[in-house]
Amino acid sequence: MLPQTAAAPPVQRSRRGKIVSWSIVAAAVITGGLVIHITDKYPRTDDAEVFANFIGIAPQVEGPLIALPVQDNEFVKQGGLLFEIDPRPYEYALEKAKSDLSTLEGQIVDESRTIASQQSAVGAAQAYTVNAAANVDHAAAAVKEAQANVDSSKAELDRLQAEYEYTYNNFHRIEPLLAKQFVTVDQVDQARTAVTAGKQAVDRARSQVAQAEAQLISAKAQYDQAEATQSQSHSQLAQSQHGVLTLEPLTAQRPGRAAIIRDAEYNLNNCRVYAPFDTRVTNLTISQGAYAHIGQQMFTLIDTRVWWAVANFRETQLKHIHPGMHADVYVLSRPNVRYDGVVDSVGFGVQPDNTLVGSFGPGLPDIQRSLNWVHLATRFPVRVRILAAETEPFRLSESAVVVMRPDRPEGK
Repeated sequence: MLPQTAAAPPVQRSRRGKIVSWSIVAAAVITGGLVIHITDKYPRTDDAEVFANFIGIAPQVEGPLIALPVQDNEFVKQGGLLFEIDPRPYEYALEKAKSDLSTLEGQIVDESRTIASQQSAVGAAQAYTVNAAANVDHAAAAVKEAQANVDSSKAELDRLQAEYEYTYNNFHRIEPLLAKQFVTVDQVDQARTAVTAGKQAVDRARSQVAQAEAQLISAKAQYDQAEATQSQSHSQLAQSQHGVLTLEPLTAQRPGRAAIIRDAEYNLNNCRVYAPFDTRVTNLTISQGAYAHIGQQMFTLIDTRVWWAVANFRETQLKHIHPGMHADVYVLSRPNVRYDGVVDSVGFGVQPDNTLVGSFGPGLPDIQRSLNWVHLATRFPVRVRILAAETEPFRLSESAVVVMRPDRPEGK
């Protein structure tokens, strides 16, 4: 038989138990300190979601969908065709707008020719007015000349009348002296001839005076006619000037017609809608052949160029987080894949908790009467941009875990 081992004394066993107990407590304290240190130095949270920008796609023109080449959840490169609306009504509208502008331009050309003709008529009327004024001046000169002729003819008549009276008196003075032979027969005949010639000269002078007066009357009549013609020419000139059209009513329509063309081109271009960026189509709830309405959303585009992890950190952790800091991002669908990220921004506001501060509105503040004994730290969103290729299969709002890495150099 083997000898039996003597049992350890009770004092020794008690000492060993105390050592083990203190060791466990020390290990727990050390482990807790390390956890607190690591958690404080490397803030982390599993309250995070993957986020990307997204937009709703709605047509800017309406009509039947004649092409819808995309499918729900399909990836589409920038510039890829999303859908096409029947363009025929908008093509017709564009053609009509261009035709209306061409018609307007034709009207402007025709009106320009009419205005040119009217302006020529104004020029002719002005020339006629100038000619009429010259005729008035000429007629006035003719009147003055005729008046001068009348005055000259009357003066000549007076002179010849005086000479006739002299020869007549001389004849009657010497004729009785012929019987007394104080004068010769020849002298008497000469005196009689002088009387006859003087009378003829006076008659001619009277005829010339009458002719000059008639010419004066004719010249005055022509002057009156020239003045009437001049007055008529002024009236015609004013009428032709007032009758000249202007292009302003037609040229003022050009901007409006051009705007209609641009609007028609804009509508026609909007019949085909292309992807504005690399995107993924989702929530597609329409089919080819359906009637698309203006402003009615047909599907959603997720911008796959940039992905973020929006992580909610406690307010006590924000002092260790700042923009530019690197972080590790894990998505629950691929927990073994680590993505590098950079903090883009740290939130500065969240919706107040009505159970703590009450609510503010018209009247007086509404403050809660109950007391919440457990006061949880407020969480603020931190936006972490994921540095990954666009081809990574991220999904909007999938769960994520974010761990801050302040010891990693910024920009690397």
